Amino acid sequence: MQKGALPPTNQRVSLHTKQEINKKIQEATQRNIEYYKSKSNEEIIARIESLDKEWDIERVLETNAASMILLSSFLSLATRKKHWVIFTGVISGFLLQHALQGWCPPLPLFRRMGVRTSLEINEEKTNLKALNNYSI
Repeated sequence: MQKGALPPTNQRVSLHTKQEINKKIQEATQRNIEYYKSKSNEEIIARIESLDKEWDIERVLETNAASMILLSSFLSLATRKKHWVIFTGVISGFLLQHALQGWCPPLPLFRRMGVRTSLEINEEKTNLKALNNYSI
């Protein structure tokens, strides 16, 4: 896979994540799948339900950016300092860069923390559903 100017949506985050981090996330996903192979259907279903609630990297980044934009906008109004408006613009620019290319400054930190893409979460869900013929 090559890093293009506008990579495919489902690959853009993993393309901009260090391979060692992608590997750790993949290994953790595989450990989860292996762990649940010996569990009951109820435990597997509970895990699938928890995966439905897991925040993916997009949601984490959007929440982070929106919070920072709201905070800097508030500080701009409260302090009447123009540098907070510039901060708002920079954050918006990084959010746009992420939307287009799949990278922004907090991405490496969140990925290192183990925040997965929706594709990575769905990989685990699909494998767990296959374990007990869960209706997809």
